[in-house]
Amino acid sequence: MKITSVVALTGLAFACSPARAWDSFGHMEVAAIAWGKLTPAARAQAMELLKLNPEYASWISDAPAQERDQIAFVTAATWPDFIKHATGYHSDGPNNGDRPPPGPEASQNIGYKDHFMHKYWHFIDEPFSPDGTALQNPDTPNAQTQIAAFRAKLSAPGASSEDKDIKSYDLVWLLHLVGDVHQPLHTTSRFTRALPNGDEGGNDVKIHCGSGCGAVELHGFWDDVLGTSAHPQDAIDAAKQLPEPDARPASIADERTWINESFEAAKAHAYVQPNRRQCRPLYAN
Repeated sequence: MKITSVVALTGLAFACSPARAWDSFGHMEVAAIAWGKLTPAARAQAMELLKLNPEYASWISDAPAQERDQIAFVTAATWPDFIKHATGYHSDGPNNGDRPPPGPEASQNIGYKDHFMHKYWHFIDEPFSPDGTALQNPDTPNAQTQIAAFRAKLSAPGASSEDKDIKSYDLVWLLHLVGDVHQPLHTTSRFTRALPNGDEGGNDVKIHCGSGCGAVELHGFWDDVLGTSAHPQDAIDAAKQLPEPDARPASIADERTWINESFEAAKAHAYVQPNRRQCRPLYAN
């Protein structure tokens, strides 16, 4: 099965809102764009897999019958964040689970019997420094390695129950990670004399907005720029309002290219100087 999600998100509007994890809205909007690009056959294959997810019934519980497939597909993109707070799932690895543990479990692909949160799959800390501070290479596994692994598994033949379980798991993760790597601060860490071990994708940078929103994390500020609604229909409606992307870059299905573009966007736009006329980051460090 081939599922290609190429997302071009431009002209983002900044707004003050409480910092939270890359919220459901952003992931659902990315998935809504992907749904619009899938063929009927690919949609049918995707739904066959998503029905194996343990949360599938809850995804469609309030959805009209004719909209259940799209609602389920869009909501599925939030599952890898959902398990961070779900009973029975465990953080693994150091730094509160944000760094991979040693051993093969960090990159295992065993389907829903895997109850690790794998928080380190959500990002890739490509390093840069504006002041010459020594850089540290990204940990592996990371968002890039896992996108490649999940795409390969979804494209491979196999029809056993165990194989379908793994592919279902891989599909929800793939939907989520494609969204993650289009958030610029999921693709970088800035190394400075003040933060010689990196700023964790802006998580260690406190900011405040000119309109008085109070202190937030730079990463959380960017997480919320698409919106904060938790309703899938809101994300579906928002996706319909996005301008059509340029056809040439939108045809590129290489996750390394997506990550490079987000990395450059982080350097050019996420770490900007204060602009007091808008709700923009004002750096506290």
